[in-house]
Amino acid sequence: MTMRVEAEETGLCFRGVNISGAEYGDASGIYGTNYIYPSEKTVRYFAAKGMNIVRLPFKWERLQPVLGEKLDQEELTKLREAVELIRANGMKVILDPHNFGYYDGIRLMTAGLTSVSFADFWVRLALEFANDEDIIFGLMNEPYDIPAPDWLVAANRAIAGIRAAGAKNLILVPGTIWSGASSWEHEIVGGANGTVMAGVLDPDANFAYEVHQYLDEDLSGTHETCPNAELANDALQNFSHWLKEHDARGFLGEFGGSKDSACLAGLAAMVKTMNESPDLWLGWTYWAAGDWWPESEGNNIQPTDAGDRPQLAAVLQPRFEAGGQNCSTLN
Repeated sequence: MTMRVEAEETGLCFRGVNISGAEYGDASGIYGTNYIYPSEKTVRYFAAKGMNIVRLPFKWERLQPVLGEKLDQEELTKLREAVELIRANGMKVILDPHNFGYYDGIRLMTAGLTSVSFADFWVRLALEFANDEDIIFGLMNEPYDIPAPDWLVAANRAIAGIRAAGAKNLILVPGTIWSGASSWEHEIVGGANGTVMAGVLDPDANFAYEVHQYLDEDLSGTHETCPNAELANDALQNFSHWLKEHDARGFLGEFGGSKDSACLAGLAAMVKTMNESPDLWLGWTYWAAGDWWPESEGNNIQPTDAGDRPQLAAVLQPRFEAGGQNCSTLN
């Protein structure tokens, strides 16, 4: 397969952050009380630090309250306003339905939530943002308990729908089992991602594989220490080999750690691994930031009254490199 997004000079195309908040709460949540889109202050802060992309989580049920029916115009307006705010600050946007392979408690590829419903959602969303150079489509955040062959069917149907709608945007395709880089070639839940997901079909050949990788004790990103920092970096290196073998490109959609010294060293090693292979990696988005994130949250890089967090100031920002001259997201 060949990808049209290329980094012809040293450096990854994209370096950025997940700005969390719009995925909070249940589908009936009240804006400003139960969930929030990024503020201008937050977006401007990360743009000023040199980031050039935001992964924007949101809730599928809120955007499409009834499967197979039109998108909610009020929620779509909020999403559009957030997208335009990010674009106005010189950054691209990854649209991220942050649903873990579920809709309203129903797992994708069951009788209540078929690949047809998933493709319908993506056709409707793609028509709203088709062929915008600044918009990337992230198919789904971390499907985790769906068999890999079933997830491949759903992903391919969504991709086919997006392309049939005339949208040529770059698509990020995760695997199942939280799309972990460290488990990419493990035989879990119906077959390894590394085997099954090699069957992704895109008529426009404009997609990349999205993986996530954390460094803590259970690789969940929920602990303050990083005993698996070496394992995490080894996972990225192994995934790099897989990408090369499959003539494919990768994107690290989530990674993060606390200010613990082992976490900082591990994060630095991971960025270095990707920086050394711009022919394989499109870039990364750190998890996470957001206006409502608790200040005590270890992975948080939302600035405090004291200034920048060490993950950003000491690790990420010093390792920003200029991207290639051909980082187009459109085929």
